Amino acid sequence: MKRVTMGHGAGGELMHELLSLHIVPFLPQFSVEVPLRSFDDSAVVDNIVFTTDGHTVKPLFFPGGDIGSLAVSGTVNDISVMGATPLALAQSIILEEGLDLDVLERVMTSVGQYSELAEVPVVTGDTKVVEAGAVDEMILTTSAVGKRSRFLDHNLEVAGEYRPVASKWLTDDNIQEGDAIIVSGTLGDHGISLLSFREGYGFEADVKSDIAPLNHLIEDVMRVGGAVSMKDPTRGGFANAINEWSSKSNIGVEIEETAVPISEPVRNACELLGLDPLSIGNEGKVVIGAVPEMAEEIVRVLRRSPLGKNAAIVGRATSKYERVVLRTEVGGHRILEPPVGDPVPRIC
Repeated sequence: MKRVTMGHGAGGELMHELLSLHIVPFLPQFSVEVPLRSFDDSAVVDNIVFTTDGHTVKPLFFPGGDIGSLAVSGTVNDISVMGATPLALAQSIILEEGLDLDVLERVMTSVGQYSELAEVPVVTGDTKVVEAGAVDEMILTTSAVGKRSRFLDHNLEVAGEYRPVASKWLTDDNIQEGDAIIVSGTLGDHGISLLSFREGYGFEADVKSDIAPLNHLIEDVMRVGGAVSMKDPTRGGFANAINEWSSKSNIGVEIEETAVPISEPVRNACELLGLDPLSIGNEGKVVIGAVPEMAEEIVRVLRRSPLGKNAAIVGRATSKYERVVLRTEVGGHRILEPPVGDPVPRIC
């Protein structure tokens, strides 16, 4: 009998297999703008964007963040990358019997601070307590609703001058020949920070999680126009995100390895631990697909913000390949595979 493994929740190919074979086929499929079966960051129903996230991060507190800041930021970002403005959050809290109430108050303080930072209120929720040992301290599930951004049509009109788009939202299937691939900053910070702190490797002195709500930064990008796809590269990291774009858009992508921003502490940690920083999860970065004519301007806008100061164009969509190909530092090429699972479990 097949059983669920940790890899099934890690955001890579195993998780896609779990969703596509064991979850989604059993649910009725309705005709909506962006449905569940598209596996985008959020769904769209009657022009309303909706998403939900369960957070099981271990430990609850780590350098640069905690489960509260993670829950707010991750859910706000999932709404924003669709081309929507997040309006409100709901939270479901499952607590383990015996949890110190000071821990709960620290988490909720963080939830409040990041809700205020994002300017997205928590408006409803639910709280349950289960027996000691039934959960690991706390599970925090956050849902959000959003509405179509007032800048989204402007983005699509700019894109429409060059070619039609597949979707009227910033979905994974909008990437086409020549589009620039942009990342908003250094990759791998969140996963390496949490792994190092949890396992005691010592890198946490130099690496902090990048947790941040990106809705205001994304709005600044959309204001200039030219973005056709956006993605929040969480579980499975950049490698998983860019492979989803390539697969859903039926276009190859060439990534320039030397152009990808990775901090030296993260690079050193990954080399020591045998990890690929492109497969490590992030919680404060956005990957943007943009028409080539607007790519440099988008990077300039990103770099005006502390959250995007290391933004860079890292590649292009190209029909020369059928998959994602990494042009290496020495000039060779290798296929950038999507991760089977996340090498760093329970980071979100």
